[in-house]
Amino acid sequence: MLAVLYFDELNLRPRSPRWNNRDRFILSKGHSCPALYAALAMRGYFPKKELLGLRKIDHFLEGHPDVKIPGVDAPSGSLGMGLSQGLGMALGGRYLKKKFRTYVLLGDGDMQEGNTWEAFMAAGFHKVDTLVALLDANGIQGDARVETQMDYEPVLEKVRAFRWHVEEIDGHDVRQIRRALKNARAQKGKPSFILARTVKGKGVSFIEDQLAWHGSVTMKDEELAQSLAELRV
Repeated sequence: MLAVLYFDELNLRPRSPRWNNRDRFILSKGHSCPALYAALAMRGYFPKKELLGLRKIDHFLEGHPDVKIPGVDAPSGSLGMGLSQGLGMALGGRYLKKKFRTYVLLGDGDMQEGNTWEAFMAAGFHKVDTLVALLDANGIQGDARVETQMDYEPVLEKVRAFRWHVEEIDGHDVRQIRRALKNARAQKGKPSFILARTVKGKGVSFIEDQLAWHGSVTMKDEELAQSLAELRV
């Protein structure tokens, strides 16, 4: 999803990170920031060599996104803030008569926070059609599976009830992601919600759908080699 957003969808100027008419992106599930940092580096916001400084002291690539990082529009950490931040940006753009769009990538934990559902309600009521929320629904949280921690299904019916355009896709299928984003751009008077079903760790046999690999787990050299081989990197 990040690849499609940063290389196909978002209107950006990496050499001018604070360009006023840029599309906004918020990674609400901030613990996934290594993927965001990789996308930003490949898009040209900072040199790729800086990725090696991830979570190192005196380096700017922290364990959660921060606005001091070139290309980051909002901080994240505590889950549930991202959609409200995105709604504020989208409403600000409307007030200032700007044409930028705002995209928010949510995680399973975001869907268990009241702040998220307040934003769903407000965005639908105010017909904020420049706001797009994508949910990376992989079914696993830090401590347990979503179905036992706090199941939020049936999510499509709930979000639709708040006057959103909703769509469900395979979050690993580039064509489906592109089509859903195109459909979102065509909406008038409704924000868009894209439910992307995914598998955590997809592509690496011993990591796929395994709770133990949710957080910061140090790989052994042989595990890293196997992962890269399976991903054909």
